[in-house]
Amino acid sequence: MEALVIRGGASLKGRVRVGGAKNAALPIMAAALLAPGASTIEDVPHLKDVDTMSGVLNALGTPTARQGSTISIDASSIDSTEPPYDLVRAMRASFLVMGPLLARTGRVTISLPGGCAIGSRPIDLHLKGLSALGADIEMGYGQISARADKLSGARIYLDFPSVGATENIMMAASLAQGLTVIENAAQEPEVVDLANFLNAMGARVRGAGTNVLRIEGVEALEPTSYMVVPDRIEAGTLMIAAAATMGALTIENAVPEHMKSITAKLREAGVYVVEDVDGSITVQADSRPDGVDVKTMPYPGFPTDLQAQFMALMCVSSGMSVITETVFENRFMHVAELARMGASIRIDGRSAVIEGQEHLSGAQVRCTDLRAGACLVIAGLVAQGVTEVSEVYHIDRGYERFEEKLTQVGADIERIEKA
Repeated sequence: MEALVIRGGASLKGRVRVGGAKNAALPIMAAALLAPGASTIEDVPHLKDVDTMSGVLNALGTPTARQGSTISIDASSIDSTEPPYDLVRAMRASFLVMGPLLARTGRVTISLPGGCAIGSRPIDLHLKGLSALGADIEMGYGQISARADKLSGARIYLDFPSVGATENIMMAASLAQGLTVIENAAQEPEVVDLANFLNAMGARVRGAGTNVLRIEGVEALEPTSYMVVPDRIEAGTLMIAAAATMGALTIENAVPEHMKSITAKLREAGVYVVEDVDGSITVQADSRPDGVDVKTMPYPGFPTDLQAQFMALMCVSSGMSVITETVFENRFMHVAELARMGASIRIDGRSAVIEGQEHLSGAQVRCTDLRAGACLVIAGLVAQGVTEVSEVYHIDRGYERFEEKLTQVGADIERIEKA
């Protein structure tokens, strides 16, 4: 097992480049199933979740190949419509092959998805949408089977703007007969990126980035080449790390438009943030941040995937802050680990009340999920002494060369092997 050892106290300074978005790359890889032939996807990060999705596609008989940051997917034929159980249970995004397989082949059998244990993440909205398109769905023994001779357009209202459900329905609807309207659709940049990829293949998706999507089904899609949008969660994590360490960091290959909520909260906390004309973002902090309140919301609100990292920042703020989690009900598992480092946090329902401290203390802590891992790394960067973060395979699921990038801008961090 691997761990990260962090010697705290260094300020992050310099320039660092953000990679392609994992949460955009994964659905785009799944969407490649819709078009017979070879599609190429550029700026795909080297991550375990990407490897898992490649494994899923390979098992379906659609070979994938990587050269640098480019992945090619040959969906000329599909040999299987049943993704392997061990891969689907390892990563929730594997469930995104359901819509494309159903649309392309008329059938799919898939296990209930896995992923980070951050709370209830029901797939009922996925099934509701696919059923509305005409799929006959059966559940039993931990599996879901869906069949449809032909999908037909429908008007679908999502009770919650689920990203995954929006993506699965949008992919299936791209080959359905007639018009599909998704109301209360997710508006995340990753949803927009998937819509752009589908349109590049010949789909007719309109309204991406708003809460109403309109998809006019087409007879067939063509393979294409596409570059993935930059990762706003990696960019936000680096922005928070710069503020926490009282550093001066320029984040390259970011999309400032996607960062408005985190930029606003950092500025409210007294952190200097400037958006450059080349798309980069510079973050500079000369003192401890002020305590500010945050509530996670679907995009364009403050992202739940940055909640843990922002909590690490608030742990060293000069004042009180309240962080309220509205998206997932079990996303405070990092609180116990932060407390081991001297943080003062009280949980009240779905809110965490934080009393800022002058400093944290190094300790042995463990990742409980992907974003909690990033939170603990930031806490280690500002702590006095040495912090050892174990179970870092969680971090490797969503951050490419995380410790290498941090080392390049001044962090004292190394990866070690543990017995």
